[in-house]
Amino acid sequence: MSTFTIRTDGDPILRRKARPVEKVDQKVRDILDRMLETMYAAPGVGLAAPQVGISRRMIVMDVGQGPIKVVNPKITYLSEEEELAMEGCLSFPGLEGEVWRCSKVRLSGLDEFGQKVSYEGEGLFARCAQHECDHLDGVLYVDLAEEVHPISERELAEEVAAAEEEASIEPPAAPGAHKVAATEVPTADEPTPEA
Repeated sequence: MSTFTIRTDGDPILRRKARPVEKVDQKVRDILDRMLETMYAAPGVGLAAPQVGISRRMIVMDVGQGPIKVVNPKITYLSEEEELAMEGCLSFPGLEGEVWRCSKVRLSGLDEFGQKVSYEGEGLFARCAQHECDHLDGVLYVDLAEEVHPISERELAEEVAAAEEEASIEPPAAPGAHKVAATEVPTADEPTPEA
């Protein structure tokens, strides 16, 4: 099975509202399987059909608990509590931004065989479900992000912060050494303390 090409920023399909899937059949199952393969190859944790050029309401996800395929997905519960966290998107490679999302959600729809399914989750699951469902309405995370910047900038900032923190921590004294505070430095008239 081959992967799809992921559509990136500027492709008009990303701004289009996707249409519902009328019938869940083998063709839909094949598309979902290819979407999942495309997501893993990218690599990513979620993918919506418009991101691969198909304007239909289908998403796939895997946030570490196994693959989820949902046809005509809908968020049927959003918690009042929200969390601000970093997000990226396969359609905006190399970029990320902080986005407020509800911390818990319920995702409902149909599975790959047309049976009703419902998933509840929080953390990364909740964030990913909201992100992918937004794609189906032509809403992109860059529309919601407080600031979008190259991923390398954050990584550099984290490295600088870690280096500064490391520089401010004094290395442990050698075994048997006696550490003398600046106010305890002996004068020429006083004997040097012995270890």
